[in-house]
Amino acid sequence: MTAKVTESALSENARGVYIIAATPFTDEGALDLASVDSLTDFYLGCGVHGFTLLGMMGEAHKLTVEESISVVDRVIRRAGNKQVIVGVSHAGLENVRRLSHEAMVAGASGVMVAPPAGLRGDDGIYNYYAQVFAALGPDIPVVYQDYPQATGVYLPVPVFERLVDDFKQLVMLKHEDAPGLAKLTKVREGEKRPGRRRVSILVGNGGLYLPQELRRGADGAMTGFAYPEMLVQVYDLFAAGKAEEAEDLFDIYLPLVRHEVQPAIGLALRKEVLFKRGAIKSPRQRAPGSSLTPTDRAELEAMIARLERRLAASGRGHKAAAE
Repeated sequence: MTAKVTESALSENARGVYIIAATPFTDEGALDLASVDSLTDFYLGCGVHGFTLLGMMGEAHKLTVEESISVVDRVIRRAGNKQVIVGVSHAGLENVRRLSHEAMVAGASGVMVAPPAGLRGDDGIYNYYAQVFAALGPDIPVVYQDYPQATGVYLPVPVFERLVDDFKQLVMLKHEDAPGLAKLTKVREGEKRPGRRRVSILVGNGGLYLPQELRRGADGAMTGFAYPEMLVQVYDLFAAGKAEEAEDLFDIYLPLVRHEVQPAIGLALRKEVLFKRGAIKSPRQRAPGSSLTPTDRAELEAMIARLERRLAASGRGHKAAAE
């Protein structure tokens, strides 16, 4: 099977909000393709600029290869002209190569690769990605997923710069280090040197630091906050030069952003909100997964109601949850 590069191949110029899509399951734990469709439509209705599938919050590690390709194919066919990035991280390099090529054959715009847990040293990181690029070939655009909180692998800026200089298929940094604002600034400052290539930087961490990251040169967000319209509106306001207005809007949502990034139950909260908003039929995760207590749900409902009141008071009111 030969990978193809789509006309909408991911490039260094990528900007906006690339939503990290949840993976819907039924109450019994089966993959829910009907909810994949409704969730895709929901994200499109929120104005996202692109999709990222099979990320760490997408429960990719719980899917079979066949299920993974099924989700990728389903979203790509429904997403129209939106770019779709596919997470292909895996401990085995052959699995990374296989899923990458199958995703590109399905029409993906690029792939995202995180370093395997336990990778150590500057040369270890560089050599691993050199092997990845060799296995994928020069025509598949690649996103480096920098999420040391999950992988335990810290990416020094000079190592990332070496990779950018040596491998043209590396077109984006998924910046999720925390605290990581200084790293973001160092990358952007380094790109001002003669001959240095500028790559796209999209940020994660649930959008928790989005306004500051946009001020420091991020090109947008790649995260899965369950109110994607806020991410889009904040990005659009910043792009229009209305940074203060963007921060004011972000502040209204901040309590829920903070609440949703809690360790252990963050995904359960996110899926519960998507369920309440009518985007998916069930908030269940595939086992093993976390679940919410009745107190957790009541607390979340109170926060959503408070969000609605604050939006209404600001003149930005809308019905956040489905009737």
